[in-house]
Amino acid sequence: MASTTPQSTSRFLSPLKLIWRLITLILGTGGRLLVIILGLVLVLLGGLLASTGLLAVCGLPLVIFGFLLLVRGLF
Repeated sequence: MASTTPQSTSRFLSPLKLIWRLITLILGTGGRLLVIILGLVLVLLGGLLASTGLLAVCGLPLVIFGFLLLVRGLF
């Protein structure tokens, strides 16, 4: 029996492995960008709601959640 290590990839599977890495890179970057955009929208929406006075109860948590999304997307 041939023993294979988890890191070894045959020549036939290496193009599939490269395509898989490219897809994960694109989705990871796109997901990060989506989180940053969503965080900005929530901060702006929460700030707008908080500036009205009556809806500050809803606006402040949106600002905090949006800021946390921004931090998560950037770092």
